[in-house]
Amino acid sequence: MKITKNNFHLTYCSNIHPGETWLEVFANLENYIPKLKSRLSPKAPFGIGLRLSDIAAKQLLESDNLAQFQAWLTQEDLYVFTLNGFPYGGFHRQVVKDQVYLPDWSTQERVNYTLNLTKVIATLLPEGLDGGISTLPLSYKPWWQEDQATSETVLKNSCFNLAAVVVEMIRIREETGKLLHIDLEPEPDGLIENTSEIIDFYQNWLLPIAGSYLSEKFEIERQLAESKLLEHVRICYDTCHFSVEYEQPQSVFTRLQSAGIKIGKIQISAAIQVKLSAEAEKRSLIVERLRPFAESTYLHQVIERRSDGTLYHYPDLVTALPHLEQSVAEEWRTHFHVPIFIHDYQILQSTQDDITTVLQLLQTNNACQHLEIETYTWDVLPSEMKIDLLTSIQREYEWILKLIRNS
Repeated sequence: MKITKNNFHLTYCSNIHPGETWLEVFANLENYIPKLKSRLSPKAPFGIGLRLSDIAAKQLLESDNLAQFQAWLTQEDLYVFTLNGFPYGGFHRQVVKDQVYLPDWSTQERVNYTLNLTKVIATLLPEGLDGGISTLPLSYKPWWQEDQATSETVLKNSCFNLAAVVVEMIRIREETGKLLHIDLEPEPDGLIENTSEIIDFYQNWLLPIAGSYLSEKFEIERQLAESKLLEHVRICYDTCHFSVEYEQPQSVFTRLQSAGIKIGKIQISAAIQVKLSAEAEKRSLIVERLRPFAESTYLHQVIERRSDGTLYHYPDLVTALPHLEQSVAEEWRTHFHVPIFIHDYQILQSTQDDITTVLQLLQTNNACQHLEIETYTWDVLPSEMKIDLLTSIQREYEWILKLIRNS
């Protein structure tokens, strides 16, 4: 939905619904989207943040499925302006963990999948809007961090593969006028996970390698090739992920803009945070309170901050919990997307304040107009936090809309 005052386009990501085939995806859209539109935007077009697996994307491009979907969007006064191209395969009701990074950006499979998503968004995107495809932060760092040579090969191959998708996006823009971009989504333990690593990747890998490739491909000056890369390869700023990294939104915005790196989409999500008491009894209570969040489907990376400001990473909450009672840290933050409209969970809190800060920054900083709610963990939340899904989604929208109105 368009928020006219700020020219924001707000949606939620359909990755919260289980379903990997196009029929399953569309069934969820039919079930939830018209109901949400009637409650939240009855008289104006309502945006969709569409998540498609590789299978669903291929099926949508078969026969006249895409034309039928486009007709349904028109009939229901809906529009698609952003896709989630991070999870390639199954994302619900199965063990995902680090397999969510497969295939990574060093592979042709990831290129082919993203090219299919590019065809979809190029067809569905309304005139006058740019369209984004959020994607993984190249690969999963723990796979490569002990082997620098292989890590560098992954980075190099990822640059060439991103360039191949950019070539197609440049062609689409020349033929249709539609601007599309890939939005790399940094997160804890991603091959690029924080602002410093983003800037390093762009300056030392993407612009030199992919810039040279595009310069030769289109027979254009290197500077022009690099400007095209910066237009078509952007960052998906997930508020949960940057909060877990203890990064301040204002600093991230400033540093990215100074480096010429654009934000293509802001995913609105909250992480778990907890201040660690020195008292053993209170720490024991924190362990018990966190334990239900240590579930088996997704990775829930933990980063602790110590008194001297240093950060220490745990790959998953289930492996971190045994260390909490003896930890020398002052605070833990956990990559678990909790409902954004709740700040306190008894002795736990969320990083909701960072969402507020980001939305306030956007009032004066024209960094991004695409906003996507991404609380995808409803199925795995502790039972006492689960309520009707439609109502939950509606509450998330209403909390954000109120925040924007009051900013």
